[in-house]
Amino acid sequence: MKAVVIGAGEVGYHIAKFLSLTHDVIVIENDEDALRRADELDVQVVEGNGANADILASVPPDVDILVAVTGVDEVNIVACMTAKLILRAHPGWKETKTIARVSNPDYIDVPVTSRAQVGVDIMICPELALASEVAEVLSNPSAIDAEMFAGGKVQMMEFAIRPDNRLVGKRMQDIELEDCCIVSAIFRNNDIIIPHGDDFIKANDHMVVVGKPRAMADLENVFGNEGPHRNRILLIGCGIVGFYLAKIIDKDENADLKVIEYRKSRCIEVAEMLENALILNGDGTDVNLLREENIEDMDVVIAVTDNDEKNLLCSLLAKQMGAKKVIARADRSDYVPLFEMVGIDIAVSPREATVNEVLKLTMGKGIEALATIEGEKAEIIEYTASGQSKIVGKPLSKIKFPKGAIVTMVVHDDDVIIPRGEFIIREGDRVIIFALSSAVRSVEKLFK
Repeated sequence: MKAVVIGAGEVGYHIAKFLSLTHDVIVIENDEDALRRADELDVQVVEGNGANADILASVPPDVDILVAVTGVDEVNIVACMTAKLILRAHPGWKETKTIARVSNPDYIDVPVTSRAQVGVDIMICPELALASEVAEVLSNPSAIDAEMFAGGKVQMMEFAIRPDNRLVGKRMQDIELEDCCIVSAIFRNNDIIIPHGDDFIKANDHMVVVGKPRAMADLENVFGNEGPHRNRILLIGCGIVGFYLAKIIDKDENADLKVIEYRKSRCIEVAEMLENALILNGDGTDVNLLREENIEDMDVVIAVTDNDEKNLLCSLLAKQMGAKKVIARADRSDYVPLFEMVGIDIAVSPREATVNEVLKLTMGKGIEALATIEGEKAEIIEYTASGQSKIVGKPLSKIKFPKGAIVTMVVHDDDVIIPRGEFIIREGDRVIIFALSSAVRSVEKLFK
C-alpha cells in the first residue's frame, strides 16, 4: 500500500511515522528543518510545494491515501483537488482517498466532514475537534478525556483517581456502576490493565469507562469528590481553538466563563460574538490579573494560546494559585506526557483528530470511529460487523480473541449491550472494542 503525506510539520511527521509501519510513504515538504526531521523516518522525501501539479504528477498512480496537513488551508485543499484530477487521469487508476487539514471557519464548521464534490474525501478541523473534546471533558468535572461512539449511543470517559478519592483501596467489584457501564481498562504508571473484580484501585490510576451517555452523566457521583455546582471556567487565549471552545462553553447554562486574551482588537471582536462570557484584555501570566479574577475559585483553567511554553507556564501558575483543574494545549506531541508529568491535569493536542481519521482509512472497512488514548498506548474502536466477519455468529467465549483486547459494548438496533461470554454478535451490530495498540491488527482480522 502507498501513501502520500503533504507537509512534515508536527501533524504530518506523526502521520508519516505511523503510516511508514505498513505503507510505502512519500513525504512532500519545502521547509528545510521539517525535511531533515522527515529524513529520519523510513519514507521517501520530496522537496517542494505539495500543491504543485508537476510534483503531484510524479506521484505513482496506485496511491491509496493522500493526506495534506500543511499549515495553510488553501494549499491542503488545492493539493487534494489537484491530486484527484492528476491521478484519475492515469489508466487503471484506483480510487485515492484524500484528507485535508483545514482550520478556517469559512471552510468548515464541524470537526470532520466530507467535501467529495471538490476532491476532498475528508476535511478535518483539528482545532474544532480539540475544542469539542475539551467541552466533552468539561461536562463531567472529574473526567480527563471523553469520546462518543455509535452515533451518540455510547460514550467513553477517562477518569483520574486522585489520592483523596474514596475509591482508593477498594476492589473493582465494589464500584457501583449502572448495568449499562463498564470499566474497560486501568492505566497505572506505564502498565495497562484490563481489570477484574478482585483488582484493587490505587491512587493516580486512570480508569477508562464505557457506557450509555445517560448513565455516564451520573459518574461524577462515583469518581468525583464534590457535589454539583456551576462550573467556573477561565480560558486563556482566544485564537482559533480558544474561540471555538468559548462558543461551545458560552451556550452552557451551567457555566460561568471568563476569557483572557492579549490582543485588544481580538477582545473586541470576540466580545461581539459571545453573549455571556466576560472578555478580559490581558496576559495569562500576569499574577496580579489572575489574583483579581479570583483564580483560586476556578474549577477549570484552560490555556490554549498558540505557544506551548506559554500554555505550560499559565497552567502551572493557575495550579499553584489554587485552580482545581488545569488543561493545557500542547501542539508538540512529545510535550503531552511532559506537561502531565509536571502537574498539568490534562494536556491535549489538536493533531489527534487528524491522526485518528488517517488510522480509520488505513485500517480497512468497517471502522466507524476510533479514539487513541494515553498517548496512543491503546485505542477504542467502533466496528460494524459484516456477514463475512469471523466474529459474527458464534458466542464470544468461542472466539479466539487477541490478548490485550476486549469487547466492551455492542449496539444492536437501538439496544446498548454489555456482552458476556454467551453473547453472539450479528451482522450489522456496532461493536465497541478496547485494544492495546499491539492487538489492533489482530482485532481487525476478526472483522474482515
